[in-house]
Amino acid sequence: MSTEANGYSKTVDAPEDSCSREHTTIALSPVAAPYVLGLFGFAAATFMVAANLGGWYGNAETPLVLFPFALAAGGIAQLLAGMWAYRAGHAVAAAMHGTWGSFWMGYGLYNLLIALGVLPAAATDPTAACAFGFWFVVLAAITWVGAIAAAVENVALTAVLGTLAAGSTLLAIALLGAVPVVQTIGAYALLVSAVLAWYLTAAIMLEASAKRAVLPVGQRRTAPLPGAVPRNLIQYEAGEPGVKFGR
Repeated sequence: MSTEANGYSKTVDAPEDSCSREHTTIALSPVAAPYVLGLFGFAAATFMVAANLGGWYGNAETPLVLFPFALAAGGIAQLLAGMWAYRAGHAVAAAMHGTWGSFWMGYGLYNLLIALGVLPAAATDPTAACAFGFWFVVLAAITWVGAIAAAVENVALTAVLGTLAAGSTLLAIALLGAVPVVQTIGAYALLVSAVLAWYLTAAIMLEASAKRAVLPVGQRRTAPLPGAVPRNLIQYEAGEPGVKFGR
């Protein structure tokens, strides 16, 4: 540490600091794209539950059958993917998988309590339907923001989150206003989102295996030009380096 003529102090690297800089080894620990697990879990759980909401199947025993799959595939798998996305530095994936993973865990527990007779079902109790509708109010608000943020990545991801947000909005309206036809439309929007999520995840997985794009996803981010300076530099002063993924 030294003092300049104007009275301000100036930090000077000590000899040991220079030595440590020259001999520092940075080891990266990249992880696979979290979307692979998260979107597959989301697609599976959403398709099954949306098909039930759309009237494709279901009876009094359905909540008992649905809850373990929704809890495990939609909840635990997505929440894990969200935490790995946080580790990978991907804000959209962390937010979406974290939020929807939490929802599916709550949904699974809710259906278990319905099956056990502890709580009333939203399909038969107006008060429960109204309370359940507010779940989708919050989910819709968060997912619309995610869809806007995803627009800079690729068209397929934007479509997944856009239809998901639209379906959540319609379900919120249906449950709060007791409009069954709107619930059916919202369920079909979720079915479309589930199919799109399956397609996007298949594209990501096939690209990772083939080392080239196999299915088009409307990628918006382009590769940097040769010799261009990368935007996310790994710097000694910034602390421990992280890994960012384009997806």
